[in-house]
Amino acid sequence: METLALIDDDAIVLDEAALGLAALDREESPIEAEALLAPYLTRVSFIAAQLMARSPGVSSNLDRAHMLRALIAEEHGFTGHEKSFGEEAGADMMALLDTGHGLPVALSILYVGIARKVGWRATALGVPGHVLIRIGDEPGAMFQDPFDEGRVLDARALKSVLARVLGANTAPDPAYLAPMDNRATLIRLVTNQAARARRTGDLERALVLHERMTGFAPFSTSLWWERARIEQHLGRLAAARASLVAMRETTRDGALLGRIEAALSALAKSAS
Repeated sequence: METLALIDDDAIVLDEAALGLAALDREESPIEAEALLAPYLTRVSFIAAQLMARSPGVSSNLDRAHMLRALIAEEHGFTGHEKSFGEEAGADMMALLDTGHGLPVALSILYVGIARKVGWRATALGVPGHVLIRIGDEPGAMFQDPFDEGRVLDARALKSVLARVLGANTAPDPAYLAPMDNRATLIRLVTNQAARARRTGDLERALVLHERMTGFAPFSTSLWWERARIEQHLGRLAAARASLVAMRETTRDGALLGRIEAALSALAKSAS
């Protein structure tokens, strides 16, 4: 966790970082966690080695996308399952490798991680309510839906997916297909778990996950705000104050700074 917080975003190995986050829930010591992670890292490396062996001569993004689908979805059986939306394990990378099923963000991390290991350009796209991936850069990039067995999306299929997840009347917006950097992708992954914990009323678990996220993304203002809210709900006013103070260091927005000061004042009154 400490390493993730200190390194540049480009230095994060996305799939390995996601597996490392999953290992934190197995309550192992660092040495035990390393042994626990080993078979999962080996499996991902094996799939990447298979891709590397088959990739010579593949030069188009379309062919790369089809090759990823054939290997990850068809051969290894990784795809989406509706039950993943109701389970926190859907956003757990170890569970994904164990079961073959996961949420769109978890599957996207797997696709992107394997593609990058063979030197291909790949990124996760933060579509609201869904995550797609892009192989290559624009112009000429190809889009895929890892949740739908890695389906390669032409312009018409991409429009259909966006209409389904955003609503048919939603106006097209290029921001819906904006690439997420590595930390944003990891935040999206863990946020899914935290949201499920909140829905079931497990605030202790939600707090653990927000502590985790502020640990590897300490400059994300919104994460500190949500962490402070959870701490306040749990009656941990000193911790909530500390989170708000940390949040204050992440922004120069005058309106937001005003909200932070107001929240700090309210906490001080609650504590008195």
